[in-house]
Amino acid sequence: MAEESAQDALRASRLERLAFPFGRSLTARILAVNLIPLLVLAGSLFFLDSYRRQLLTERFQLARIEAQITAEALAGATPERQEALLSQIGREQKMRLRLYDAGGNQIADSFELDEPSFTFDDPVAEPFVEDLARWTDNALNFAVGAPSPPPYLEPEDTAADNWPELARVRQQGLTQIELRRAPDNTPVINAAAPVGVNGASLLTTRNANDITQAVRNARSSLMTIIMLALAVSIILSLYLANTIIEPLRRLVRATSLVRLGREREVEVPRMDERADEIGLLARAVSDMTATLRHRIDAVETFAADVAHEIKNPLASLRSATESLPKVTDPELHARLVDVAAHDVRRIDRLVSEISEASRIDAELSRATFELVELGQLFANVVSRKMERSENHGCIIEIDLQTTRDMVRGVPVRLERIAENLIDNAVSFSPAGGRIVVTIASDNERVSATVCDEGPGIPEGEREKVFRRFHSHRPEGEEYGNHSGLGLAIGRTIAEAHDGNLSVRDPAQGLGGACLVLELPAA
Repeated sequence: MAEESAQDALRASRLERLAFPFGRSLTARILAVNLIPLLVLAGSLFFLDSYRRQLLTERFQLARIEAQITAEALAGATPERQEALLSQIGREQKMRLRLYDAGGNQIADSFELDEPSFTFDDPVAEPFVEDLARWTDNALNFAVGAPSPPPYLEPEDTAADNWPELARVRQQGLTQIELRRAPDNTPVINAAAPVGVNGASLLTTRNANDITQAVRNARSSLMTIIMLALAVSIILSLYLANTIIEPLRRLVRATSLVRLGREREVEVPRMDERADEIGLLARAVSDMTATLRHRIDAVETFAADVAHEIKNPLASLRSATESLPKVTDPELHARLVDVAAHDVRRIDRLVSEISEASRIDAELSRATFELVELGQLFANVVSRKMERSENHGCIIEIDLQTTRDMVRGVPVRLERIAENLIDNAVSFSPAGGRIVVTIASDNERVSATVCDEGPGIPEGEREKVFRRFHSHRPEGEEYGNHSGLGLAIGRTIAEAHDGNLSVRDPAQGLGGACLVLELPAA
C-alpha cells in the first residue's frame, strides 16, 4: 500500500510539472497564465507577412494597369508626344518609364527626359534606427519563410533583352510583372507591356517603399500595444500574486509553527478585513487551530484528572492488599477485603466511564442520526428503572406538554443522557421523593427538564457539575459510588447533537435541582 501511494504521488507530481512547467511557485504560474494570451497576441506579428503580400498583390495589379494604359497612350503618339507623356507620367506617378523599339533598343527614358522622380536610399548613410528596422524586417521574413526577391541592378547595356520581363513581353506579347529589392531592402516593382503592334515595349519601375513603411508602422503599433499590455499584465499579475500568495505564506508559517509544537507562541492570522476566499480560509484555519488547542488542553486536563482519580483507589487498594497478610483478626481481615473489593469496583467503574467519555466524540462523528421521540425515550428509561427497582422509592412522573417532541440523534446516546439525568435526580432525592420529567417544545427546540426534591445546586456550582470528575455526593452516600463523569458525558452528547445541557432554577413546587436538555426540533 505504501509503495502504491508513493507511485500515485509521483504520477501526480509528474502531471503537475507537465501542467505547470514554471515550477511550484504560484507567482510564476500566475505570470505564465497571464503571459500566454500576450504570447498569442505577439504571434500576430507573423501575420503581418500576409498583410505585406496583400499590399504587394494590389501594387502588382496597379502596376499592370498603369503599364497597359501608358502603353496604349504611347502606341498612337508621335515621338515628341511619347517623350512628353513619359516625362509627365514619370514625374506625377514617381516612376521610371523606358520605351524600347521593335529591335529592343531603348529609345526614351523618363529619367533622362526629366529630373529623376525617385532615388534609392543608401543604407550606409541611414541612421541606426533604419538599420534596426531592416534587421527586424529580415528576422521576421526569415521566421515566416518569406521568399527574398533578387536585388535590383541596372544593367550596363540598355538593350531590352537584359530585362527578363521585357524578354518575355517580346516573346509572348503579354504584360509581365517582376519584383526586386532595392539596396535598402524595399520592394521595386517592374512592369513590362507591349506598345502597339509594331513590336515596341514599355518598362515601368516603381520603388514601393511605402509598403515597407506601412508594414513597419503596423508592426510598431502592434508592438506598442503588446508592450503596454505586457507591462499592465505583469503589474496586475504581481499585485494578484501578492494579494494571494503573501497571505498564504503567512498562514503556512503559522501552521508550520503549530505543527512543530509552538502553537502557544503563534497567533494564526484571521485576516478579518478580507471577505474573499483567502479571508475565509484564514479564519477557518484560525478557528481550527483554536479548536485544536482547546482539544489538546482538554485531553491534557483529562489525562491529569484520570491519573488523579485512579491514583486514589489504587493507593487504597494497595494499602489494603499490603495489610492483608499482616492481619490476623478475622473481622479486620474481612473489612480490608471489603475495602479492596470496593476499590476494584470503583476502578472498574472509572475505567468504563473514562473509556466511554473518550470515545463519544469519535463515535458521534461517524454515527447516522435518526428520528427520535424524546418523550417516549424518557418514558422507556423511567419504565425500565421502575421495573428494576432502581428508583430507590422515588416517584418519577412524565409531564408531556407537547406533541412535537421529535428530534434527530443517536437513540442509544440520547438514552444515556436520560439515564444520567434520572440517576442524578434519584441519587439526590430523599426516599419517596418526587421527580418530574417535563417534555416541552417551541418552534425550533425540544426540551426535557428533570427536576427533583433534593438539596439543589447552588448558583455558583451550576457549571462545575458538568466538569469531568466533579463529584458532589449526596448526604449519607458512600464515597466512590459516582465517577463524576455522568453529567460531563451528558453535556458532551448534547453538544454533539447541536443541543445543550444546563442547570436552571428549581420548578415551582419542587425545591431541588432542575437540569434541562435542549435539542433542535426535527
